[in-house]
Amino acid sequence: MLDAAFWRGRRVFLTGHTGFKGSWLSLWLREMGADLTGYAVAPPTVPSLFEQASVAKDMRSIEGDVRVFPRLLACLKEIRPEIILHMAAQSVVRRGYDDPIETYSTNIMGTVNLLEAVRQADRPCVVVNVTSDKCYENREWVWGYRENEPMGGHDPYSNSKGCSELVTAAFRDSYFPPEALAQHGVAVATARAGNAIGGGDWTASQLIPDLMRSFLAHRPCDIRCPAAIRPWQFVLEPLHGYLCLAERLAKDPKAAIGGWNFGPADGDAQPVAWIADRMVRSWGTGAAWQRDGATHPPEAHFLKLDASKARMHLGWRSVLPLDQALDWIVDWYQAFAKGADLRAFTIGQIHDYSERLHGSAEQAADQCSDRDRCVRPVA
Repeated sequence: MLDAAFWRGRRVFLTGHTGFKGSWLSLWLREMGADLTGYAVAPPTVPSLFEQASVAKDMRSIEGDVRVFPRLLACLKEIRPEIILHMAAQSVVRRGYDDPIETYSTNIMGTVNLLEAVRQADRPCVVVNVTSDKCYENREWVWGYRENEPMGGHDPYSNSKGCSELVTAAFRDSYFPPEALAQHGVAVATARAGNAIGGGDWTASQLIPDLMRSFLAHRPCDIRCPAAIRPWQFVLEPLHGYLCLAERLAKDPKAAIGGWNFGPADGDAQPVAWIADRMVRSWGTGAAWQRDGATHPPEAHFLKLDASKARMHLGWRSVLPLDQALDWIVDWYQAFAKGADLRAFTIGQIHDYSERLHGSAEQAADQCSDRDRCVRPVA
């Protein structure tokens, strides 16, 4: 269960805060009272959630590229963060095909630069490097990948994320070994999640943004791979996992160092066509999709994560069913179409999700109490 009090006044350094997930996480951290510094290039899309929700309004926002080491190091030395959440990345599979140099330099050397800056800053801190479910060597298995599966990736983006995992492991083993934690004080972990979806995502060549742009324009959405199965999850689900992981690293680092999956429930791994059909029904008039007959670079057809480790050791679990998540997404984009206050609307969904987390924790506690009563011996 997320401890909001832990984050109050905590110095947090978040790379990639101008992106879709980074914007949601920035708003959530500020709602919990974190002393937040964001470090990123300009928002990657126009429009962007970062600007629509005025994310920079009450945080320290620094425009910087993780590929430029001296500036990154200077910022870390100045901020002296207690928690570092590394989310700056080139995050689109198709863009990786178009520009592999940008993809590899950002996703690999960006990780190298961040971890080397942590080493040279020489201060105790917690580091969570957010990679991707696509870091695994994908064999199109019907079961979920576990944290001890080999890294891989058949396209530049996926491969770069596997490399980012290997870089993190090498830095941890070389400079931040768990057995010497008392000397260096740096606890490092990686987080891998499924396809995060939510309001405010305007990324090109991604299913939900493509659907929403088409629905808003009253035209059918062209879909490349309707049969492809993905582990869909509302954006706050993996972000909750990253926060839980960072908390555990701070409180009990030796129990949390390493790689962690934050995938959705098995029933939420659905084909692209299922998502599109569900979104069409939820949106209503003017929504439709059709198969894209053009030739596109290859993508994985089946990919799923096993999040048993996070459920067992962090108490993390999905609390928003996929069908409800899709309704929340439609609500966000329809609010956008009506000219609503998107900062207030987005924060409202964060509060609604937080209430679900609280209710889920109470339910789990009640179930544990019931089990205790069941097994208590009769006097």
